Amino acid sequence: MPSEPKGKYTNSALRAGDQDPYPQRLVGEFIGTVVSNRSVNDEYKHLILDVHEHALNAYAGQMFHLLCPSPDDEEVWMRRPMSVYRVDRQAGQVEFLYKVEGRGTRGIATLAPGDDFNLAGPLGVGFKLQQGWNNIVVLGRGVGLATLAPLSQLAAERGIGVTAILSARNPAVVMSKELFEGLGARTITVVDSDGSSAIENVEKIIEALIAEGKADAFFTCGSNRLLKLMQRLGKKHNIPGQVAMEQIMVCGFGACYVCMRTFEVDGQRVLRRVCRDGPVFNMQEAVGW
Repeated sequence: MPSEPKGKYTNSALRAGDQDPYPQRLVGEFIGTVVSNRSVNDEYKHLILDVHEHALNAYAGQMFHLLCPSPDDEEVWMRRPMSVYRVDRQAGQVEFLYKVEGRGTRGIATLAPGDDFNLAGPLGVGFKLQQGWNNIVVLGRGVGLATLAPLSQLAAERGIGVTAILSARNPAVVMSKELFEGLGARTITVVDSDGSSAIENVEKIIEALIAEGKADAFFTCGSNRLLKLMQRLGKKHNIPGQVAMEQIMVCGFGACYVCMRTFEVDGQRVLRRVCRDGPVFNMQEAVGW
């Protein structure tokens, strides 16, 4: 039987090494142990957790719903959704990359090695790689790159080449470059500070990749203007694509309908739940943020 969790956590939450009474289930509640929680620059932190083996089933584009500790004297009432940054199955660890902004992420920032951290998941529909794709283009900005980074891991496992275009305000806050490159991806950095992140320049880069036969599919997250660019180029060159949508959530599994977004499917506007129907969607169907 699972061991008794400490403190406020429920008896159903599993720690690393616990026997899972329902191994066939897709989603579970887990208590991870903080391995490290360090700053990678002035804005972002990298959290690594030892987790139950069931949590290691998470794949690129999926997320966990995190029960954040309070950064002050007030309770944090709702969990916070966060995309998986990396799954290290050999080490038994799940990693998250996050920007410290609201009370939830400020609470996460207080976690220290050895602390317990409750997470539920893996949740949602992640990225898919199709047979016949030899090279893909990943384009993201800011913390959206944390969502896209696991694609390099998935692509490496399947022998698919990745070109990752990393957009940021300046070189100091470019995210995930080392992770992409460590898994064999080619990276191109574009930043606001030197003008290289301008849409016109990014479009030239993507057009060159298409001409080289290095763009069988597009993937993006983190910027509406980059989404619109990839949609336009995808239609022009008949290149499929996927987008990971960001949205405020409450329940995380589709019951509350707080995370509804508008999509255009076969000429009709429809509403979909980002948590359950996504967060990854057909790029051409996304209306935008």
